[in-house]
Amino acid sequence: MAVGASHMTVPREPGDPSGQHGRGRGGRWRLPSPATATAGASLLAALPLALLATAAWLGRHVRPSADEWCFLPVVRDQGIGGMIGKFYVTDNGRVGNGLLVGLYARFPVAGHQWYAALSALFVLAVLWALVVLVLRRARQSVPHGFATLVAAMATAVFLLATPNTYKTLYWPAGSVSHTVAPALACAAVLPALAAGTRRGRVAALAVAAAAGAFTGTLSEETSVVALVVLGGLLLFGRRLVTDRVWPFLRTWALTGAAGIAVGTAVLMTSPGSLRRRERFGAETTSILAPDSLLASARGFARITETVLTTWEYGGVLAAGVLLGLLVRPARTGTGPAVLRPCRPLPLACAGVLAVLVSGYLCTVVTYPVFGPRVVTAARTWNDYLLLYVLVLTGLGALLGRALRGRGARPWAVVTAAAAAAGLYSASVVGLGLPLHHLGQDMAVRAGQWDRQDRALRAAAARGAEVAPYTPTPVAGMLEPFRSGGRIPWPARCVAEYYGLERITRSTRVP
Repeated sequence: MAVGASHMTVPREPGDPSGQHGRGRGGRWRLPSPATATAGASLLAALPLALLATAAWLGRHVRPSADEWCFLPVVRDQGIGGMIGKFYVTDNGRVGNGLLVGLYARFPVAGHQWYAALSALFVLAVLWALVVLVLRRARQSVPHGFATLVAAMATAVFLLATPNTYKTLYWPAGSVSHTVAPALACAAVLPALAAGTRRGRVAALAVAAAAGAFTGTLSEETSVVALVVLGGLLLFGRRLVTDRVWPFLRTWALTGAAGIAVGTAVLMTSPGSLRRRERFGAETTSILAPDSLLASARGFARITETVLTTWEYGGVLAAGVLLGLLVRPARTGTGPAVLRPCRPLPLACAGVLAVLVSGYLCTVVTYPVFGPRVVTAARTWNDYLLLYVLVLTGLGALLGRALRGRGARPWAVVTAAAAAAGLYSASVVGLGLPLHHLGQDMAVRAGQWDRQDRALRAAAARGAEVAPYTPTPVAGMLEPFRSGGRIPWPARCVAEYYGLERITRSTRVP
């Protein structure tokens, strides 16, 4: 099955020198030697990998904040089951979210510190496996290291190019819903791509059903994106894959969509979801009301402008170009064909349309809760930004494949490769500078938080019922007594975490 593999379906032209090296007769472009290509790929891949390692290392400065103040006492006193129950009955109905929150909150501060490293590693592994399996199903091969080159840049851009990296990567409560959720949905595709036997296809269907149901209880926005993609496969999949593969692709897409429907039904009928809609006034606001649809369109237009003017996303386009310049038909172990020959332009348009449709629908879903703030709630964009990153990679691959097509001049291809490598490297630098500044802010906050933590624990140990608390915000995270002390939330949760009756506002960190 070739879900997601369509961007690699440009057929090899007659006389295409893809499998040869050096310069041939007539000045045609020939691939560099495997050793040279692998060395170059390893060097470039090391840049985003180093950036991701740095981001993971900075995770040691993460400390609880915002909603997590309320999660920690529940998990401490009632366990993970209590957290799931709280989400289902009281908070929002997202039982899958409650499970993931409970897993990291089970290890209070340490769980927050390790979260960034583990989630980044998970996203990287999923994207690497996706690149490898898509190339295999497309019966294409690249020199060693290129799958890592693409996956590392895609992961770095996805996690670090957003307006608020802290809420995307370092804030576990937001990340499990909007960063890990789309990666989990992407991981559900892998068994389908790997399935080569009847047993493998049955397992892929089971994974699709389970992953769909879990996604439905984890993130409404990721569910919307998945349904858009699955719907596109049902509408156009027959033009992408051979008749032999189409029945499985159709069944797989329907199974995944059914799983999402079941999970979403569990979420939407939960007491927690009803309470949340009432709390935000969304119960009386129809997402299909003309005013809401128009406001969502304006908000999505502003989000699109922000994303398109974030030049660091060019790094994944560059990675795709490099992939397209060096991809070649595989010579052995390809198996039966699963893809039909397709034209690049319709594939590119389909990918762009999927991003636009899913992005707008996600904005429609979130607008009743966030209102105009949907434009600044950047963490909610991540549900469709992962799809955007994948589509950009595919567009780059199509562009690179066209640049090295029949009759390409060696100097033109070399220039394109050098330009792509330069943009790739510049994107890493562009992502690294804001990360450095964020790391400094996180380190300052960690020191303040630790001192205050010791003071509050000491006060509780002395039998005090009331203790002072100084807000220590970072990256726009919510803390007690914000807005000059007018908004106390989550002061009650902080007091419960430390075993106090209440906390009072202070302006001086101990």
